[in-house]
Amino acid sequence: MKISPIKSPEQFKGLVVIPFFEVGERDPAINFESYSISKNLFLGKKDSQFVFEDKDSDRIFLLVGLGKEPSYKTVKTSFRRLTAKQEMLFEKKVLVWLEDKMDADLLEAAVSGLLLGTYRLGHYKTPDKSPKNWSKVNISILSGIKEPKKTIEKAQKIANAQIEAFQLVDLPPNKVTPKYLADWAFDAGKKFGFDVKVLDKKKAEKENLKAFLAVGQGSQREPQFIVMKYRSKAAEKHVGLVGKGVTFDTGGLNIKTQGMVHMKCDMGGAATVLGAMQLIADLGLDINITAVVPCVENAVDNHSFLPSDIIGSYSGKTIEVIDTDAEGRLILADGLSYLIQNFKPDTIIDFATLTGSAVGTFGYECAALFSKNEELSKRLQQSGEFIGERLWPLPMWDEYKTEMDSEIADIKNYHGKPFAGAITAAKFLEFFTENHPSWAHIDIAGTAFGDSEFAKTKHATAYGVHLLIKLIENL
Repeated sequence: MKISPIKSPEQFKGLVVIPFFEVGERDPAINFESYSISKNLFLGKKDSQFVFEDKDSDRIFLLVGLGKEPSYKTVKTSFRRLTAKQEMLFEKKVLVWLEDKMDADLLEAAVSGLLLGTYRLGHYKTPDKSPKNWSKVNISILSGIKEPKKTIEKAQKIANAQIEAFQLVDLPPNKVTPKYLADWAFDAGKKFGFDVKVLDKKKAEKENLKAFLAVGQGSQREPQFIVMKYRSKAAEKHVGLVGKGVTFDTGGLNIKTQGMVHMKCDMGGAATVLGAMQLIADLGLDINITAVVPCVENAVDNHSFLPSDIIGSYSGKTIEVIDTDAEGRLILADGLSYLIQNFKPDTIIDFATLTGSAVGTFGYECAALFSKNEELSKRLQQSGEFIGERLWPLPMWDEYKTEMDSEIADIKNYHGKPFAGAITAAKFLEFFTENHPSWAHIDIAGTAFGDSEFAKTKHATAYGVHLLIKLIENL
């Protein structure tokens, strides 16, 4: 799909998409050019549409209602709906004619939405007809903002990175293995310009990444510890990222009794960080980034680690394994320790599909945020609220720390009680951050993979990819 700005709609033939803000009772009917649309037919209400054809001008008009005060997410969803559900209208030439009220942010949302709507889940379906070739569709954007080309290009890069994250999570676990993620990182690094190093099993053993290795020892698929570095000469800050990369989670010997079919999404945190690395480099942001993505498969065989095992960690601290299904925090512990000890970033953020407790607290609309740094917490919330990727803080009080005390090791990986699961998991991770003053843990168990109008089954959301960029832009 080629998207570019134009200065005039004159002599255009084809589909014309025009978004409208909702009009009030006393406002005149919707008018544009020589057309007048009755309020009985179209008011511009959120999620409404009106289509008509003008044969004299050889145009089809698709009017899209955005509501009275549309948010970034509202606009993005409205435009994604067009290419996702009305692709037959999108032929070779399309004009998107934006209202003067639509600023650069809403233009960005519209363009991103159009691209995201081209994504389809049927990666392995035998098509009964040739899929639409979106590369032949040319979309012209008529906007009154200054330098619309820059906004359009940025929006395309955001959507491209999010689509990559979609695929990483949606593809099956026999495709997206730890090695697949490592290869993806290498390829993206070459294409977009960041350094990649991968520690395989032997190298991880030399580095004493013992907690990371323990989780993967029951799988025939070799674990991969991915380290990525992006550097900018104009950078003033260094941000560290960690993403949980469990490519499939059986629960280990504490095997899951329900919902295992969805556990290909347990590398949603890895997808977030990998997608963000692509986008940061593609946008050329003035920031230094070091990202660690520990990738394993938590499988079951005679080599699997056992409940009651005592395992080591990169930090040198020992861990009592209470539950092998509390595995994500083990690989994150080594990821955080490795990042802090070797790279010393100013700020650290980790993303992980970590606990069902986070889903029980917030459902599927909001991620759980944990941080003792109030400024970082507020910046994350503000960034997420603006683009529609919400997160909300839960307490990090030290009273919860005692829940993770072990009598035989330095800490245990699960408190074994049916309450405060997300909080105690965060306290476990905090134990391996060496009291870093600017660290945030984001539990995306409910937001990385879910239901929506765009598919009949659960699918990836790319939650966190854009959130990170919005945060970095505001640091």
